[in-house]
Amino acid sequence: MRGRLLPVLPALLLVVGLLIGLLTPRDVRPDAFLATAMVSAAALLPLWGTVLIGVGACAVFVGLMVDFNSLGDAIAYSELATLAAIAAFSVFFNRLLGRRAHQLVQVRSVAEAAQMAVLHPVPRDLGHVTLESLYLSAAAEARIGGDLYAAMPTPYGVRLLIGDVRGKGLLAIYTAATLLSAFREAAHDAPDLPYLACRLETSMRRHAAQYPGLPGSEIAERFITALLAEIPDDEPVVRTVTCGHPPPLLLHHGEVRELQAAAPSPPLNLGMLVNGGYHVDLAPFQPADQLLLYTDGVTETRDRSGTFYPLTERVRSWSGEAPHQLLDHLHRDLIAYSGGELDDDIAVLIAWRRSSR
Repeated sequence: MRGRLLPVLPALLLVVGLLIGLLTPRDVRPDAFLATAMVSAAALLPLWGTVLIGVGACAVFVGLMVDFNSLGDAIAYSELATLAAIAAFSVFFNRLLGRRAHQLVQVRSVAEAAQMAVLHPVPRDLGHVTLESLYLSAAAEARIGGDLYAAMPTPYGVRLLIGDVRGKGLLAIYTAATLLSAFREAAHDAPDLPYLACRLETSMRRHAAQYPGLPGSEIAERFITALLAEIPDDEPVVRTVTCGHPPPLLLHHGEVRELQAAAPSPPLNLGMLVNGGYHVDLAPFQPADQLLLYTDGVTETRDRSGTFYPLTERVRSWSGEAPHQLLDHLHRDLIAYSGGELDDDIAVLIAWRRSSR
């Protein structure tokens, strides 16, 4: 509503200036309102609107000069000249803002293309698995941040990755891109999930070692929580390896339960803390079941009272929905719950096992 009223503000100020000139004593000048109308028009209106407000403000002042018989008043002409100068400056300022806005659109287009190259769209159908994804960036200027997900068809079934890079900004996006590239390369060849996790750990350690001198780039400051999942084509199960990441949710016949890791491993890039290798958790994954993977931006979303988002409870009421409908419910509910102010990036990936044909 406020956004719709803002373009009317310059004209409203112009009318207020006219009324002040007509209804107040002669020594009360409406110059400030007229000048404010022109400057606000430069910021809120297109070029033609700015020119129209500028001409209108000068015309109002000339009309008041005639009404007050001030055509021989040198001070009035001085004030008119000042208003004309402000009108000219407003037009220049409007053109400058327009040029900057055009440049910003171009920069955002390039940034969006680069970000899409990092976070590839997830294929909707992979074998017997249907996938749906959701990504919400806390930064209005960005489409992606440090959260990430990927899905790959492999000889061992569909393999999924979801992760969350500690930190913000370009370094987090670069780290996410490195992990995604490593996953896409290794997912096809790794014989099992522990070996895949080792490959990703090695890649991230090499990545961290390349930039030891950058602010905020110390190894301990750049870990990545991650969850690897494998859905084989010929077995009704799902295998997972957890590296410091929130547990996925399994939706089965209206029931929702967390798949807690029996022996979770540290986040990636902290592999020196792994003792005895990576542990694989196994859970039934029948046709029509859904697996919901998410980053902690979901569960750490707060309402106005500071209460965390009750993900399991909310998802339970939508468990009978198709994956895309469930994500639509979740998307709208997160925005409403947070009051439209997300504090962290959010990534969600849903895998639905279809019946064999």
